[in-house]
Amino acid sequence: MSVVIVGTLDTKTEEIGFARDVLEAQGLDVHIVDAGVMGEPGSAVDPETTAKEVAEAAGTTLENLREDADRGEAIEAMGEGATAIAERLHEEGVLDGVLGLGGSGNTSIATAAMRALPVGVPKLMVSTMASGDTEPYVGPRDIAMLYSVADIEGLNQLSRRIIANAALAMSGMVANEPDVDVEDRPTIAITMFGVTTPCVQTARERLEEKGYETIVFHATGTGGRAMESLVEEGVVDGVLDVTTTEWADELVGGVLSAGPDRLEAAGDEGIPQVVSTGALDMVNFGPRDSVPEEFEERQFHVHNPQVTLMRTTPEENAELGEIIAQKLNDATGPTALVLPLEGVSAIDIEGEDFHDPEADEALFDALRTTLGDDVEHIEVETDINDDVFAEELAETIDEYMRDVGHVP
Repeated sequence: MSVVIVGTLDTKTEEIGFARDVLEAQGLDVHIVDAGVMGEPGSAVDPETTAKEVAEAAGTTLENLREDADRGEAIEAMGEGATAIAERLHEEGVLDGVLGLGGSGNTSIATAAMRALPVGVPKLMVSTMASGDTEPYVGPRDIAMLYSVADIEGLNQLSRRIIANAALAMSGMVANEPDVDVEDRPTIAITMFGVTTPCVQTARERLEEKGYETIVFHATGTGGRAMESLVEEGVVDGVLDVTTTEWADELVGGVLSAGPDRLEAAGDEGIPQVVSTGALDMVNFGPRDSVPEEFEERQFHVHNPQVTLMRTTPEENAELGEIIAQKLNDATGPTALVLPLEGVSAIDIEGEDFHDPEADEALFDALRTTLGDDVEHIEVETDINDDVFAEELAETIDEYMRDVGHVP
């Protein structure tokens, strides 16, 4: 078994060498990828892949990066090079896990390489940045971030323990094959939010009773991107996209956007998808005092101390309807849109804070008007969390899956 360490040997030779020694003491092979640019690597560690080779893998040279002396450019280039090398090593079967350690620079470089590897390959980053906003580093991948507590600058009683813990954790992950019972069943991805949980639970139970495997993704921006990336990789055979709320954040400016490509992967891959309008009544922000001043007069619901929800307006909902319908029109595989006419979330029903029939109708009208003839259109006179609605979703995606030969 082999662990790849991505680090900058011009600044972190001691620390990388220590991590290597811990891993080798566990009987593992170690492949060091040197991503340092400005200085020469320390003599204590001889990398298997040199910084020169990393730069060349990115289509540049170490000399050019040094001459330009642009830190941002150098980090981007070395990230591209480390990514290409990690992908090659994985394809060759000589990469069983990746360990990175460093500050903001090598965290960017090493996690770029990690994000290019499939879900399930162990990935662990020891970083001074791990207690802050890690989304840019982790993205939609299963990267474990370990805060270094102190700066990674020399070996001491604290850094030795933390680096050793990281190396031993990596050793445990790569040396022990998980006892996972993998059944050859068609797999359906489902999107969920807290306010669509009852719907997803019922639909998931029905689908699993029929013999499908289901994977549920939390529609938090990264959750939607993670789902779409697994669709592109062929891990998923069908999509039950109950919760399309990330598009509200993308349009209005919330904090849980999945980007403008959301709702494209299933259509591009031509796999069955059944889509609904879950939680399109809300835009997500952090604590109440973090909401931008421009929205001060809007309607809010404090979900918890860290999450503030803002009600979408009829105008925003109409635009959302047009966007979503167009995404579905572009799909190349079996596609259905299922509308819950009495509420799109747990707080968009009569008596709850976001109940707004006018806003919902603006959404539904825009969808009806824009949707093409190739997309099946189903309307159900219930709210999204009613069992009747969930069962309609499950039956529809089941029918589509069977039509294309994915019979559980």
